[in-house]
Amino acid sequence: MRLSAPSTLVFVISLVIAIVGLLVGTGMVVGISIASFWILAVAYVVLAAGCLMRGL
Repeated sequence: MRLSAPSTLVFVISLVIAIVGLLVGTGMVVGISIASFWILAVAYVVLAAGCLMRGL
């Protein structure tokens, strides 16, 4: 399996999702009822998909 660098767009999307997860975890954002762990997990999956799929 060959890995490739994610595009800038995928990286930025993953970074934004991770920052939201961190803000939810620290209590700065209270409008989101999902656990911060799952938000961070989604950010990781998006980044991993960007590395595994060519052209994404």
